[in-house]
Amino acid sequence: MTDTQPSSDSFDLIIRGGTVIDGTRAPRFEADVGIKDGRIVAIGELGGRKAARVIDATGRIVAPGFIDSHTHDDSAVLVDPDMICKVSQGVTSVVTGNCGVSIAPLKPGSPRPMPLGLLSPGDGRVAEYASFADYVAALRAAPAAVNVAPMVGHTALRASVVSDLGRAATDAEIAEMRAHVQEALDAGAIGVSTGTFYPPAEAAPTEEIIEVCRPLTGSGGVYATHMRNEANDVIKSLEESFAIGKTLDVQVVISHHKVVGPANFGRTKETLPLITKAMSCQCVALDCYPYNASSTMLHTDPAKLQVRVVVAASGPHPEVAGRDLADIAAGWGVDRLEAAKRLQPASAIYFAMDEADVQTILAFEPTMIGSDGLPFGERPHPRLWGTFPRVLGYYCRELELFSLETAVWKMSGLTAQNFGIKGRGTIAIGNHADITIFDAASVRDSATYDDPCVPAAGIEAVIVNGALTWWQGAHQKAHAGQVITRASLQ
Repeated sequence: MTDTQPSSDSFDLIIRGGTVIDGTRAPRFEADVGIKDGRIVAIGELGGRKAARVIDATGRIVAPGFIDSHTHDDSAVLVDPDMICKVSQGVTSVVTGNCGVSIAPLKPGSPRPMPLGLLSPGDGRVAEYASFADYVAALRAAPAAVNVAPMVGHTALRASVVSDLGRAATDAEIAEMRAHVQEALDAGAIGVSTGTFYPPAEAAPTEEIIEVCRPLTGSGGVYATHMRNEANDVIKSLEESFAIGKTLDVQVVISHHKVVGPANFGRTKETLPLITKAMSCQCVALDCYPYNASSTMLHTDPAKLQVRVVVAASGPHPEVAGRDLADIAAGWGVDRLEAAKRLQPASAIYFAMDEADVQTILAFEPTMIGSDGLPFGERPHPRLWGTFPRVLGYYCRELELFSLETAVWKMSGLTAQNFGIKGRGTIAIGNHADITIFDAASVRDSATYDDPCVPAAGIEAVIVNGALTWWQGAHQKAHAGQVITRASLQ
């Protein structure tokens, strides 16, 4: 693939000679794509037309830029605006504020219990945002290399408002959190997320969540949830999630769907039919990542430390990153729980899923793709850098779980549809020019658990709002990302 720069400026950019997979699951077709002023303005035979820049995409796939449906990039887009971990794998937009965790609104002086600490690099670079409007203003004032579609997190609201996180919120506290949700939606938040799996929110009953999220009704926003339980009580948690969505009459997004622990291996035979049934009577979506290990805060609940746990980062003991918790505990002469307590604050990788279940969820037609990567630390989960090319290379090309058209749709058009993102996710005239060009024969993830921060192979060019952002293995220092708000505000 070559890049030339003729003098004429009839287009800003022409992608010439590529095979277009447009993000709708339609069959691929040969076409040139013309871009001007950040938008796609022509698709077809443009052989006689010129542009300020021409990319020869012969033999390559021209696809919509991938939309990462589940990220924790809330502060990363501000402190690391190049976002190489994402653009290098073809991602042009990130959905932030997941699992109940967001960096706005956070009341100054309120506690920052884990997992809120996962959003900070720990070096003081992250500002505090007392209102969601302030956060959106910061995103617009300092654009990143990717677009940002932000949600507001219920855990952040609880940390700011509820005086005792070990109990349900009072009526007055619910009213205050609800006012924050309304402010966030007015400022452009695309929805609200919850993380009742985590200690700061696990005491919140279903009724609290419904009442806090009341402003979602009729707003066009989504309700995304890291459910209360993804192990023995996964069915109960799915039913709670559906009940919340039905009561509020909003789109439900089941985050990083999985079944955890050996006792639950194979239970996708129960969960996916239940999700299918719910989809028949309400708006339900789900995402997953293409790995059989998860990553989050290092728990201090003994029940969550029974599987293999690898420490990804530790505040007081950075030297242990990449080591098994069991080995660290043995070296210190303590049990796993005591070692986990000494390592706090910390994040970890948990090997607690069955690969057959991962493949079953990935192959489930409505499943979107989200990385769920934690963007800070020297030894993050490889999904931060490898999710999207892993789907294209390993699960699509090698295992043949689905067609390439379906793979691209799961990472673009489907995600835009489920989150109400307009003008992105498909290659169509008038849409924002978010485009990824890749080699279908060689695209693959390069990041591993031992060496996780490695760019993918086969992603040759990434264009964000018309700006060439990634080109043949190098970031182009373009920061053309925009803030994606709810459809009603676009």
